[in-house]
Amino acid sequence: MDRKKDTLDKLVIFLAKRDGIDKLVKTFQYVGKLGHYNLERRNPQLADRCKKLEVAAGLSRKAFRTGRFLTGFNALRTTTFPDHKLQVLSIFGYGGEMVYWFFDHFLWLSRVGVLDPELARRMSYISAFGEGFGYIFFIIADLIVIRRGLLAEARYKSQITELEELQVMGVDLKGDNSVATQVKRIRSKIAAVRLQRIMSVMSIIANVSDLIIALADVDPNPFVCHPVTLGISGLASACSGWYKNWPDS
Repeated sequence: MDRKKDTLDKLVIFLAKRDGIDKLVKTFQYVGKLGHYNLERRNPQLADRCKKLEVAAGLSRKAFRTGRFLTGFNALRTTTFPDHKLQVLSIFGYGGEMVYWFFDHFLWLSRVGVLDPELARRMSYISAFGEGFGYIFFIIADLIVIRRGLLAEARYKSQITELEELQVMGVDLKGDNSVATQVKRIRSKIAAVRLQRIMSVMSIIANVSDLIIALADVDPNPFVCHPVTLGISGLASACSGWYKNWPDS
């Protein structure tokens, strides 16, 4: 009973976030896309309902993200970067993302008929280009973070080995400087590095998936435009978003 209550509490916290709602609706959107493709020949009526779910979810996501282009600016303003390399990559990444979200407003307005519907294709291209451009730099940044994390973890493990050798030799201190305390402290650092690596992997999965979706507008081809490719990519991005935004406690 307590476990069910804990899961429900986490779900409430998850859905209270803007990103949480976005990932839930994104799941509906791409489930609808895959459902439409799978049922188009066998059950056209149900396939049509899946298509309506996809379109409605896609448009609602765009409306819900109104003003979100400012979050990239805020992230650049408030985030402390460990070095200039990651800072430059983040500037390009958030810059492309801001272009994506800003022009996505015009795409949404043109698709719902407020603006000239003929603008939709142009706005879609600009938005997708900015999106893809930003994701490339985010992916590079995450790969650098993973590489640095692996090197740091190797150093920490080497330190633990050295401390354990000292303990075997009978060299030990008391209190906060004891071998056991130092080993515990280093293991907590390793755990933090591994958690960061998992989050970076989830970000790479999401960014690669969304990059494939963006390519469907920037450089259409049979592979990226196939409903299965887009559906799987969308669900992969949504699931990684669920994992990243799901509350720990």
